[in-house]
Amino acid sequence: MKTMEPQTRIQLQNILFTTDFSPAAAAALPYAGELAKHYRAKLYALHVRTPVINPMTPPAGWPALERAAEEEERQWREALRNAIPGIEPTVLIEDGDFSANVKSVGGEKNIDLIVMGTRGLTGVAKFLLGSSAEEVFRDATCPVLTIGPYAPAEPGHGGEITRMLYATNFQEGPLPAARYALSLAQEYQAHMTLLHVIEEPKVGDLVVPQDLIEASKRHLARIVPPEAELWCVPDFVVERGDVAGKILEVAKIRRADLIVLGVHQGFPGAASHLPISTAHKVVSHATCPVLTVREGGTAAQQIQG
Repeated sequence: MKTMEPQTRIQLQNILFTTDFSPAAAAALPYAGELAKHYRAKLYALHVRTPVINPMTPPAGWPALERAAEEEERQWREALRNAIPGIEPTVLIEDGDFSANVKSVGGEKNIDLIVMGTRGLTGVAKFLLGSSAEEVFRDATCPVLTIGPYAPAEPGHGGEITRMLYATNFQEGPLPAARYALSLAQEYQAHMTLLHVIEEPKVGDLVVPQDLIEASKRHLARIVPPEAELWCVPDFVVERGDVAGKILEVAKIRRADLIVLGVHQGFPGAASHLPISTAHKVVSHATCPVLTVREGGTAAQQIQG
């Protein structure tokens, strides 16, 4: 792995918050608002509703349904616009497929970050917001910030990020997630822990040698550019065991305000930065928000000098 190039900083200009008006979505809104304030970004709030007109409903009942939908939409817009002091989001209410609308809005509004909430534990195989949101989580071309069921209801430290954890499995590539994590650490002057987890050998495999652990620490150190010493004293941690479990354990011990993961764009379990299944487990159990940066996404384009 090559040494990270000189540090550049991310530009968050347009943030998309997705909501179904559930308590989980409401818990994610303050995080979206704080980021919008910090970066002076435009905040969009997207709600994708079920179609107002049901084909099984007699046409005579359509006008009443449309009036009820208009009133409900007015209440939604008012609630969202009053939810965050000092921030008035642009409210978008659409019909149709959730993931298709997120993709469409993402392209049309040049979205730099998607913020989503999650409901509760349903297992790795079934993502917490359902299959449509799982598709966004897996395929979004921009980073996704997910606020899981164990994350605080409100951002701590006045919205500031004071401690971060970045986990990597040392896959080759431009490491957009690492650059994103370093940029956030610089932006917030946050303490940063870099973590690599070596999976325990299976029965019959060779024991993990100590020199591999030391080599992994050197790899972690190469990720951080020399000039980062001016604003950050990073920790380099190598653990052995279950990858998701160790990420969660270290994040809890280090009292991380944010976990940053690089994930692959493909199917769950694909080999790259970290498998989607690992990211799912981390999101489901983390006691802080989790930022996933997709390999091959637009994160590198958002990071500018």
